[in-house]
Formats: sequence, C-alpha cells, structure tokens
Amino acid sequence: MFKTNEGTIDRALRVIVGLALLAAYFFYPDAAYRWAFLIGIVPLATGIIGTCPVYSVLGLSTCPMKR
Repeated sequence: MFKTNEGTIDRALRVIVGLALLAAYFFYPDAAYRWAFLIGIVPLATGIIGTCPVYSVLGLSTCPMKR
C-alpha cells in the first residue's frame, strides 16, 4: 500500500520521540502548552507505518538500498 522510505533507525527514533511526546501530554496536565505534545502522534504514526509523506515529496529515503 505505502512505499517504505524510512530505515530501521529512523523508524525507531520516530516511535521513541512520538511516545515521549505523548507521555509528556499526560505527565503535564496543567501545562499551558500541553496541546503541543499531541504533535507526537505524527512521528509515532509515520514510524509505525514506515512512510514519511515529507520524504516522499522531497524524494528522500533512509532505507538501505536493495541489491
């Protein structure tokens, strides 16, 4: 369905950053900027799916080349 354009390290980092941001959303319930932590949904989703729309538009890929 989607063409994978993220390598293993890229995907792992995206999932970690996404989970950290979403965890901060719950750990800081009184923060005025709490809503900003919801941006963690984006790297989490792209890390799980393995496709980054921005990479596709720019023609980038962090996947190792297949031989």
